[in-house]
Amino acid sequence: QVQLVDTGGGLVSAGGSLRLSCAASGRTLSSFAVGWFRQAPGKEREFVAGISQSGSSTYYADSVKGRFTISRDNAKNTVYLQMNSLKPEDTAVYFCAATGRGGPRYRISSSNANIYEYWGQGTQVTVSS
Repeated sequence: QVQLVDTGGGLVSAGGSLRLSCAASGRTLSSFAVGWFRQAPGKEREFVAGISQSGSSTYYADSVKGRFTISRDNAKNTVYLQMNSLKPEDTAVYFCAATGRGGPRYRISSSNANIYEYWGQGTQVTVSS
């Protein structure tokens, strides 16, 4: 079992930055690929970014490429999502999730929420215009 805790959300003006953290307990996070998803009111949950177990491979939704960066510190059992140049349309609850799927299997399916076995509770990000 892995317990994930998402933190770092808040209220920020358009153009600002936030860094989200996903801290794991129960098992070492280095055994898992990790993704960030978000869900805005009235919309379906959508993939934001993913990172392989080692951190050598990262994946992004087109809507956040060049603005968001996913990274991990396995020594701290934590994955981060650095969000820059935030837009009002980035407003959502952000969730981190972990999957034991790795390698090519993760590469081709990182954006699929169904492959993730463990989920954080979510953290609210609100971007004002």
